[in-house]
Amino acid sequence: MAYWWQREIVYQIYPRSFQDSNGDGVGDIVGIRRRLDYLKWLGVGAIWISPIYPSPMADFGYDVSNYVDIHPLFGTLEEMDALIAAAHQRKLRIILDFVPNHTSDQHPWFLASRSSRENPYRNWYIWRDPAPDGGPPTNWLSRFDGESAWSWDEQTGQYFLHSFLAEQPDLNWRNPAVKEAMLDVLRFWFDRGVDGFRVDVSYRVMKDPEFRDNPPNPDWEEGMDPSKRVIERYTKNTPDIHRFNRWLRQVADKYEERVLIGEINLPLDKLVDHYGNNDEFHLPFNFRLIDVAWRAQDVRSLVERYEGLLPEGTWPNWVLGNHDQHRVASRIGSEQARVAMMLLLTLRGTPTLYYGDELGMVDVDVPPERVQDPWEKLTPGLGLGRDPERTPMQWSAEPNAGFCPPGVDPWLPLADDYSNRNVAVERARPTSMLHLTRRLISLRQSHPALRLGDYKTVPSAEGVFAYWRRAGAQRFVVLLNFTDAPRLCALPEGIVGELQLSTYMDSPALLGTERFRLRPNEGLLLRAR
Repeated sequence: MAYWWQREIVYQIYPRSFQDSNGDGVGDIVGIRRRLDYLKWLGVGAIWISPIYPSPMADFGYDVSNYVDIHPLFGTLEEMDALIAAAHQRKLRIILDFVPNHTSDQHPWFLASRSSRENPYRNWYIWRDPAPDGGPPTNWLSRFDGESAWSWDEQTGQYFLHSFLAEQPDLNWRNPAVKEAMLDVLRFWFDRGVDGFRVDVSYRVMKDPEFRDNPPNPDWEEGMDPSKRVIERYTKNTPDIHRFNRWLRQVADKYEERVLIGEINLPLDKLVDHYGNNDEFHLPFNFRLIDVAWRAQDVRSLVERYEGLLPEGTWPNWVLGNHDQHRVASRIGSEQARVAMMLLLTLRGTPTLYYGDELGMVDVDVPPERVQDPWEKLTPGLGLGRDPERTPMQWSAEPNAGFCPPGVDPWLPLADDYSNRNVAVERARPTSMLHLTRRLISLRQSHPALRLGDYKTVPSAEGVFAYWRRAGAQRFVVLLNFTDAPRLCALPEGIVGELQLSTYMDSPALLGTERFRLRPNEGLLLRAR
């Protein structure tokens, strides 16, 4: 029997941008609760909510100052309890972000840690003496600006490590007290009914215990991400990261049907190691669809490679977008975004859908004076900023797209097209991206072959990716045209197909039941018999 996290679609909510309920221009917990019926109508089964904990917001919640409360900007602990209860009443699961690599520099643990070398919390963080030349202990770099990942503390005469902002000091998970305190955070939220966690940058938590320098990156050039000047051999995916994974899993397994999803941006052959022996992550996030060349042959090769690498008994997962990546419709165009949605929702494995992608939302050009993201502020002009994909959800053609009241400035600007691309307009248009997404989810959830069935690639025309999904006698064929030209496709001999859905959301002029003419940028879902 499959677990819920194998059967359902995960929907990511960036809480600042989903729904403002109190007129401050920022989304909140009550706003999410008010939109649960929309999510139920859409057909998703789980909601992943990016951080909502107390935070100085140096990195918009990924600098946590208290793991067991709610930031007043988003609401209260009681409102969070009410959201969990309301979601469960609708058979929707709640997944929270867990940020284990670092805290805020305003967390009481770090304030104590930096107060003196003798403080009991000193070893809760990673402190080191200077190198012999008086500089940082290693050449490790911050991911946000490519400068040293070590900051000097004048008062105590040592450097502390921060893999991201200086306001985000790294925890020392080799200290048993840190381990137990952080595992208690998981227990706190599991006890309140949370159904799982997406674990932020999980593969970075354990650093090299010998503090060796990272080797230089021979492929780095001026104008590239400055943090890529070194190869992160000793600062991510170190051998003992699997100990950390197992610590989390041991806690989760004490509860009924809880899921752990690891943010692990690694090549596939290294990613799959994080399943362990069914004792690490249930779903190590597979991001490869985001950066693969958007050609049929490349996507086909990616899927086949992933399927071939998966350890026996594990479950795949797919992601097309999130709060750190440009919108899929901006990366590949709005027409191919419909093909991508059919791909995401018909491949074998758990899909994660980023809020607004069901509408075909695009990146928003954020003027310099409204930039919020610290990554963009620290590396201007390199295109690393994440604000464009974090803009407010587009609910209606009303002022501010129904996200916040008229006359209130939303925390990020809205897309210019929000009056035409929003939930209300697309619900009224049968051929919309929203209805395509909802129809795909409905077909997936109502047919075992699409929900849990086997996968197999089918030979097809150039520029077309075709594959089977099969469970028992039930079979479907998916034909995806990655080109802007028509393509003629034939099913394997002896197989006939009955059209279930076109990404055009109409009834195409089919050539028969064995040969199909795909229009440009079209995907077809066929029931095979």
